[in-house]
Amino acid sequence: MARTPSATKIVADNRKARFNYEIVDTYEAGLALTGTEVKSLREGKANIGDSHAGPSGDEFFLFNAYIPEYLQANRFNHETRRPRRLLLHRRQINKLLGATQREGFTVIPLKIYFNEKGKAKVELGLGRGKKLHDKREADKERTWNREKARIMRDKG
Repeated sequence: MARTPSATKIVADNRKARFNYEIVDTYEAGLALTGTEVKSLREGKANIGDSHAGPSGDEFFLFNAYIPEYLQANRFNHETRRPRRLLLHRRQINKLLGATQREGFTVIPLKIYFNEKGKAKVELGLGRGKKLHDKREADKERTWNREKARIMRDKG
């Protein structure tokens, strides 16, 4: 399980992922980026809401992640939705490949952040899609916890 320390700067957060998927395990992966992508990420304007990670050959890539063009760069800019290579250990890649191909799991990016050393990292979640009744149950539980906290706060 990968934990993001409190000294990190979160650039993009996929808030719908924990609602739509039951996250079983998390991994931390590096991102192979170009210079303008790093500068654009440092401005904090990335979006990973519709993105997913998957294999391409014997490597893992982050697909459909939106990193906007860096405005100060002219002709050396990057494509906004290009596949970006994820830097993982071979054992982690093999584990993720086995889970996605045999067991029906999906690899979802949960957040993009910069660690203490200034390296761009992605927190990946290995999850299985929730059914509609599971989503309703989670919504009911969240609403009840909110009401319970409100009642406890009002009573003293």
